[in-house]
Amino acid sequence: MSRLFTLAVFVSLALAQASCSNTDSSARADSDAAKAQEPTRWLKGNLHTHSLWSDGNDFPEMIAQWYRDQGYNFLALSDHNILSEGDKWLNVAESKRQNLDVAVDKYRKRFPDMFKTRQGAKGEEIRLSTLADVRKLVEKPGQFMMIQSEEITSNFPTTGADGKPRRLPVHMNATNIAELVPPATGTSVRDIIRQNFQAVEAQAKRLDRPIVTHLNHPNFQWGVTAEDLANVVEEHYFEIYNGHPGTNTRGDATHPSLEKIWDVCNTIRLAQLNAEPLFGLGTDDAHHYHTPGMNRSTPGRGWIMLRAKDLSTDAVMAGLGRGDFYASSGVTLRDVKYDPKAQTITIHIEPAGDATFTTNFVGTPKNFAAGGKTPLDSEAVGKTFASVTGTTATYTLSGDELYVRAIINSNKPPAVPSYENQVAQAWTQPVGWK
Repeated sequence: MSRLFTLAVFVSLALAQASCSNTDSSARADSDAAKAQEPTRWLKGNLHTHSLWSDGNDFPEMIAQWYRDQGYNFLALSDHNILSEGDKWLNVAESKRQNLDVAVDKYRKRFPDMFKTRQGAKGEEIRLSTLADVRKLVEKPGQFMMIQSEEITSNFPTTGADGKPRRLPVHMNATNIAELVPPATGTSVRDIIRQNFQAVEAQAKRLDRPIVTHLNHPNFQWGVTAEDLANVVEEHYFEIYNGHPGTNTRGDATHPSLEKIWDVCNTIRLAQLNAEPLFGLGTDDAHHYHTPGMNRSTPGRGWIMLRAKDLSTDAVMAGLGRGDFYASSGVTLRDVKYDPKAQTITIHIEPAGDATFTTNFVGTPKNFAAGGKTPLDSEAVGKTFASVTGTTATYTLSGDELYVRAIINSNKPPAVPSYENQVAQAWTQPVGWK
């Protein structure tokens, strides 16, 4: 959802309020003032999850119940180019999904009333529950809810360095989508990102519905470069951490890490394109629910913590729109605040046993291009301005920064690591750029 669309919605609401009587306006103002004083809470959620509706290996009810039981507050099932609605049956014999026999046995025992089979032309088939079915089973007001989503899965045909044809994956999640969006084709990776984004925006405006679109795992098969992502300025969200083991979080000898991509994107946007920076999400991208291991895409690896006054789709969408959330792979923050007048970031970290924490305040100085360097080759891009140890960390901007964000590192591994020597982390959003 773009800032412009958000603004348009707020303006429409304001005009509607102006048409009310003075008495109604006064009462509404009192109500709004009272609501503004209501306490907020942190909501835990995952916006990237797969089920048997596409290439996940478990039933949607089983997945949703796992997240609910693990203390999550919201979950988006984001299967590839499909919504979990309508009549869909899974052919058991033809399915090549790993551990399907285990999934079927668990499902039959856990949800016997939902377990429906029939004899199809090619053998036994099992009915897959719709999102509406799952909601009835697992949602609890104020505790847990489901959000409809789609992973819009596109690719761009090109030629690799070896001269062989290859396809660059361009995957984008649309959260709170109402209707299926077919994946776009285009003249470039950037064109595909833009067309997919515009298709979702058109639906959001037509249905007057908040929808957030984010770019998934740019380093998956090295599909999306920092320059590609930076130049589609309409897109405001990407995955700074994706728990799938094949998403190349740390980059390699010839490709930047996701951390570097984020800083290059933000630098290009702020210094060259006069555009807003990206917000970073943490997600699972879960596919495998029966066999643990770093080589599996298992749940519980990445999530966001979003600040809201209540658990509702509107509240979650509004929090995403404000950037009032942080990403995590295992570090919990009690609070994170930015005072724009004092230009000070203050972070309070939740203690966790004997873990110690280091907070790095990272960004790009305004003079990063000294010597004619570009965002891609300047060592100043993604510079660490300060490192603070302990459970409280504060940084005051000097005015020489394009932006500042924080990376909070534990000295302990996450509960479900996705690569060797990984430490639990949290990532706050860039500030100081307005």
